[in-house]
Amino acid sequence: MRVTRRSFMVLVGGVVLSYAFPSHPGIIRAMESDIKKIHKTKAQWKQTLTPEAFHVLREEGTERPNSSPLLHNKEKGIYACAGCDLPLFSSETKYDSGTGWPSFFASIEGRTETRTDFKLIWPRTEYHCIRCEGHQGHVFDDGPPPTFKRWCNNGVALKFVPAS
Repeated sequence: MRVTRRSFMVLVGGVVLSYAFPSHPGIIRAMESDIKKIHKTKAQWKQTLTPEAFHVLREEGTERPNSSPLLHNKEKGIYACAGCDLPLFSSETKYDSGTGWPSFFASIEGRTETRTDFKLIWPRTEYHCIRCEGHQGHVFDDGPPPTFKRWCNNGVALKFVPAS
């Protein structure tokens, strides 16, 4: 990826993270990826996910704030999609946003895709796992440096994999 004023990459804990500034507000696309998509029926997802995870990942729901055990997790490791185990975030990018949901300042390059969500009165940018298209949360412009982004994630949509 060529680094321009519209994009940059950050190396954190041996993992390349990237952020592409949208050319149109609210639209960010994941870079080209060779990650094979996972497609399952609603019934198949219901068999493999908890009811809470199904609601968030497949119905774009939101868990209650401060309900996730991952919120205060400070261990080193990777946060992966609860639907398909694809690593989405490094613990090196996790921070306490004070919102009640696990938050990160960057995702692992090419692992999420976004679209504009109009469910509330104002548009928001929601993001999904690029492999299973499971809803993870929303990204906001109020995060810390270096990205100034807050990837606000539903904890039930993630699995934590400790560093070995």
